[in-house]
Order: sequence, then structure tokens, then C-alpha cells
Amino acid sequence: MQILASLLCGLIFGAGLLISGMTDPVKVLGFLDVLGRWDPTLAFVMAGALVVSAAGFAVVRRRPTPVLAAVHLWPPRRNVDRALVAGSMMFGIGWGLVGLCPGPALENLAGFSPRVVVFVLAMIAGTGAHALWRSRASSAPPAGDAALSTSDG
Repeated sequence: MQILASLLCGLIFGAGLLISGMTDPVKVLGFLDVLGRWDPTLAFVMAGALVVSAAGFAVVRRRPTPVLAAVHLWPPRRNVDRALVAGSMMFGIGWGLVGLCPGPALENLAGFSPRVVVFVLAMIAGTGAHALWRSRASSAPPAGDAALSTSDG
């Protein structure tokens, strides 16, 4: 049932991206071009998405358990840190350069545009590089421990 619900949510999300024009990089770049020929329609799409998601979260938060899972898996609350800021900047730079973010890019793969294919491959490579970096960072001994072990010898 979870797989069916995920498929339905993905189809609704994809249809929303397509209908709203978020899969058109030219439209997205027009929204980001605030000093040129600015296209504000994407702001209405974002506002509509916020209203729908806020209403959904309000309903879900009142339930003691989710419909299709044993427990709620809310993300832990975290402060703004360097990794969040760096990731947000990288996302924004990519969005501004190409006019795509991950959802619309995956949807645009159906057109086999070389630009979109390169973007998705770069996105996959970046995700893999981040996973590798995180695994190495979490397995490395703290700097103080490494210094103590080399100075004892």
C-alpha cells in the first residue's frame, strides 16, 4: 500500500510540475530574472504549494499515527549550520544556471535533452560525492585522537 501511495503522490507531484510550468527552464529562469523580464507566475505556484502542504501537515500532525506507517518520521529540528547554508547555495546556483531543480529535471528526462541529461548526471555525481565525503568524514578518527596516537610512538 505504501508503494501505491508513493506512486500516486509522485504522479500528482509530476502533474503539478508539468501543469504549473516548473518543468520549463525558460519559465523558471524568467522568475529568477528579477532585474530583467521578471515572470512572477512561479511565485503563485510556490504560494499554492505552501498552502496545500501547510494544510496537509496540519491534518497529519493531529493524527497519533500515520495511515500507512507505524510511527511518524518527522525530521529532527536543527539549527542553520554551515552544511545547510552551503547546500542551499549550491542548489540555488544550479537552479539559477540551468533553471531546473531535481524534480523537474527528472521529469524532463523524458525529452532526452542533452542539457537535462548532463544536469541529471551531474546531480547523481554530486549526490555520490557527498555520500562518499560523509562516509569518510564519519569514519575518520577525531583530530585530537589522531594527534595523540602519533605522538605516543
